[in-house]
Amino acid sequence: MYKTTALFLLFFLWSQTLFAQPPQRMRNMNFTGSVYGFVFDDESKVPIEYANIILYSVRDSGQVTGTITDKDGYFKLENIPPGRYYMDVDFIGYSKIRLHKIRITPRNREINLKQIFLEPATMTGETVEVEANRVPVTYQIDKKVIKVSEQTTALSGTAVDVLENVPSVNVDIDGNVSLRGSGNFQVLIDNKPTILDANEVLQQIPASTIEDIEIITNPSAKYDPDGVAGIINIILKKNKLKGVSGLLNSNIGTYGRYGGDFLLSYRNKRFTINVSANYNRRNFPGNQKIRRETVIGNNTFYTDSDGDSRWLMTPYGLRGSVDINLTHWDVLTFGGRIGTRSMERNYDLSYEEWSSLNPNRFQYLSEDIWKRSGDHYAFSMDYLHKWSQKNRQFSAQIIFDRRTGDEKSTNVLQDGNNTITNSQITTEDEPASSLRLKVDYTHPFNENTKLEAGYQSRMSKSEERNKLYDYNRDSGQYLFQPLYSHLSQNTRNIHSLYTTFSSKWTALGYQIGLRSEYTYRAIALDDSQKFTIDRWDFFPTIHLSYQFAAGRQIMASYTRRIRRARSWWLEPFITWSDAYNVSKGNPALLPEYVDSYEMGHQIFLGKSLLSLEIYYRVTNNKVERVRSVFPDKENVILHTYENIGKDYSLGSEFLLNRDIFKWWNINYMASLYRYRVKGRLDEQDFFRESFNWSLRLNNDFRFSPNTRIQFNLRYRSPTVTSQGKSEDFLSFDMAFKQQFFKRKLSFTIQARDLFNTMRHEFISRGADFYYYRFIDRRSPMLSLTVTWIFNNYKQERRKTNGGENDFGGEDLF
Repeated sequence: MYKTTALFLLFFLWSQTLFAQPPQRMRNMNFTGSVYGFVFDDESKVPIEYANIILYSVRDSGQVTGTITDKDGYFKLENIPPGRYYMDVDFIGYSKIRLHKIRITPRNREINLKQIFLEPATMTGETVEVEANRVPVTYQIDKKVIKVSEQTTALSGTAVDVLENVPSVNVDIDGNVSLRGSGNFQVLIDNKPTILDANEVLQQIPASTIEDIEIITNPSAKYDPDGVAGIINIILKKNKLKGVSGLLNSNIGTYGRYGGDFLLSYRNKRFTINVSANYNRRNFPGNQKIRRETVIGNNTFYTDSDGDSRWLMTPYGLRGSVDINLTHWDVLTFGGRIGTRSMERNYDLSYEEWSSLNPNRFQYLSEDIWKRSGDHYAFSMDYLHKWSQKNRQFSAQIIFDRRTGDEKSTNVLQDGNNTITNSQITTEDEPASSLRLKVDYTHPFNENTKLEAGYQSRMSKSEERNKLYDYNRDSGQYLFQPLYSHLSQNTRNIHSLYTTFSSKWTALGYQIGLRSEYTYRAIALDDSQKFTIDRWDFFPTIHLSYQFAAGRQIMASYTRRIRRARSWWLEPFITWSDAYNVSKGNPALLPEYVDSYEMGHQIFLGKSLLSLEIYYRVTNNKVERVRSVFPDKENVILHTYENIGKDYSLGSEFLLNRDIFKWWNINYMASLYRYRVKGRLDEQDFFRESFNWSLRLNNDFRFSPNTRIQFNLRYRSPTVTSQGKSEDFLSFDMAFKQQFFKRKLSFTIQARDLFNTMRHEFISRGADFYYYRFIDRRSPMLSLTVTWIFNNYKQERRKTNGGENDFGGEDLF
């Protein structure tokens, strides 16, 4: 009995122990897993901080756990029981993404989702829009950014018309732009250089096709050092909506002005295609007065002219680009621009001539016609690779440009009987091409420290063929003049290396940079003469910023820059421009070297932005166009180029942007600078100075979300050069804009130079000449612009189960 009871108890305890142990499959369930990865912006490829990560159970759709991403976009969910899950990744302003088939199993306890890309959410035309006034000029650490959409008074014009209302820039009556008093600057289009002349480019690009204009007065070593005053970067519009969208502008104005442009875009996850075209006819009629006095020996010759003038421009062009997203981290871009430019200046003038030894006045009529036309095209290929590490990237670029240039100047003098007494025709053919290769690499060490380095080659060739034809009164034909006809060929190769290092120490941020350039240049003339330049140059840069309060910092910088001579400045032969002007180059001309210092501070006071900048610029080997009497013929002025000495500019710029009322914003800009130039000219020392200042007052009235009125005032004080002086001018502009159909259609009426006050006077004098010029354009110039925006945006559908958004288990690993 005792044995039976003992055996029974032993069997019972053994069976309890046996059944208390789980099977092998159940023992493997006693574990947890984790899910981790990174979240990035799909367009900029930068990490997204504070993105929401939520994990749900497939069984009951209940929330299991969640977290947010850190500053590197990283997240990790831990202590997840075994099972099947799905996960939502979301952040404000982005489209939510759902990831399926996330499975925690014994063989897959850690799930690496790698990189997750969120696409910025797109607002359709039906979305309610909250309107806020945008500051027309914003400041970044190294540049000013002008929002062209805020410049209503310039909508039907060009980039030049926009620049009339921005700080640091002045525009004369001929449309010539100067940046902080200097006409030498570099123009970029979408951060790419152009083979065309800077002022030609700005006068051809319609304002309605421009998104932003960036003013970079002290560029870092990463940029080309060309341009005394800095860089003007034109950022063209590129639609960012998915699907098909576009923009159409047309304008018409007084004095035969009309034009139009369009932008058409298509975008999906893999491709972005932009195509645009523009055509504009811009006419500027007016009148002109000129007086010349030239001294030869003991005789002084006088010439007075007065009459009508006209300046006509008709540029048109086509541009396009294709962005291909090879991967999330690699983008390949192909771009191209094709265009034709045509410019014409006509003068119908009445002349009077006499001299001190012969006071009898000779009267005649003059017809001057200057024409310039040509084609241009550019093709580019860009490659960009980014890493998951923020701001680490590699880029490569190839750009090929080519242009043609045909110029013709006809000058006809007629007496009272309409008989031609003197006439000549000058022509110039100027083809050019360039190839640019560039690579850049940026490596960040931490959030505040990074190293940039790059290499660039610029290779260009150009040719100039000048011809002169004089009118023969006996035969009535124009005869070729070989003595004043020339051919020159110009080759220029520039190879550059640069590096910049930036970091931060407590509240002090700094960037130091160095750029070295090797220049080889050769100018070959038709008489077998050859001039070469073989030179190394070095360009250091320093940028500093100090943050002494939240949202307030002071910035300072130093850069060294260069102004290289244009090819015709160096050609040592006589070229006739018209019957009264000849030009001759100077092969001994040295490049200008510029030391530029700058300091700036911006303050936000409630709804007001206050900006103050101070700058100091020294130009060594200052180059100016110098006038003198042409010794071979009376009453003709010779133009050449000389290194006259040094000039100094010490100035400040002030900007105040303030909302007076909710519907009234003012933007007040003032520029003041002292200009000095000293050197040696005509074997005599000289010193000239002037205190220059300019004012701009922009008023923006928004009476409703769809109704807007702008009123702008501009004033520029007199200024001096080594041989002359430009007088002051004043201008008033006004615009009215009305939008319809949820802002898809808008009408803008503009009036420029409303009170006909923008006139130009220039005086130049030397030991043996005096020159005075007065120009008055007809105004006001009225125009109407119609804009239509269309968008066929379609939300991209996402898969909710299966497909490429599945992760976990044996299917993934």
